[in-house]
Amino acid sequence: MNAPVSSASIVVGAVVRSLPARGGVGLKPEHFRGILATGPDIGFFEIHAENYMVDGGPFHHYLGRIRERYPLSIHGVSLSIGGESLLDVDHLDRLAKLLDRYQPESFSEHLAWASHGEIFLNDLLPVPYHAATLARVCEHVDQVQSRLRRRMLLENPATYVEFAASTMTETEFIAEVVRRTGCGLLLDVNNVYVACVNHHRDPCAYIDALPLDAVGQIHLAGFARDVDAAGDPLLIDSHGAPVAQAVWDLYRYALDRLGPLPTLIERDNDIPAFPVLLAEAHQAEGLMRAAGANACGAPVAANSWCRVCA
Repeated sequence: MNAPVSSASIVVGAVVRSLPARGGVGLKPEHFRGILATGPDIGFFEIHAENYMVDGGPFHHYLGRIRERYPLSIHGVSLSIGGESLLDVDHLDRLAKLLDRYQPESFSEHLAWASHGEIFLNDLLPVPYHAATLARVCEHVDQVQSRLRRRMLLENPATYVEFAASTMTETEFIAEVVRRTGCGLLLDVNNVYVACVNHHRDPCAYIDALPLDAVGQIHLAGFARDVDAAGDPLLIDSHGAPVAQAVWDLYRYALDRLGPLPTLIERDNDIPAFPVLLAEAHQAEGLMRAAGANACGAPVAANSWCRVCA
């Protein structure tokens, strides 16, 4: 069994910093020049690591200048933490080089798999939740944290199918990975909502069952609607629409339990003008301020309001 890893052992020799408890947005090439020209009031930017795994070019030119002004989060999409194959050490080395170059305040990856052997699949696929997968995911998280010399955040997935072989719930699995490895949790509220609708579960109960003291960052995004073969609603984590009201409501529920935390607006398709994304980041900050005003320093019990603050 993997022993818990202290964050101190992961970041030996590194400067430990954190993102501000503000709204942030994903950094897109369409917005590079405008950001530098206007200096928008925003908490942080986030990039996908795989878009910057080269030595030079215009992306690095603009990111370097923006990084001088703003906190940065780096989000990986290709480590295949849940895959059966060994981690790609060349990819991990490139990732370590990128993090050394920009020293982001946060690094995160997905609880999913995206490759098998020499085959790479442009998707984030689910894993069965049982002892063998747990051991493999913990081994991979340990390897990543040791190589990067920092604590990583593991993101809960958006799923459309589940494995009959699973012997644990998703929240039990996540909690055990966090306990064994000492990693943190990236709470993707949109993923919670999408997966719970798809699997006919209560998204509030899902959040309550997570190891909330490990949450270091939140993601919000839009989804697309479809129907499955039985005619039931099927939500797709598309990142191609504004944050839905149901996701804002669930975000407010999470903030009541967590207090203000760095919150990213994800938009990877149908990219709007930057002020549209900035407005959503500011909307998240408004909800954070409201949550902070009601906070009493202790988590709110499930399905209840904090009586001390009421």
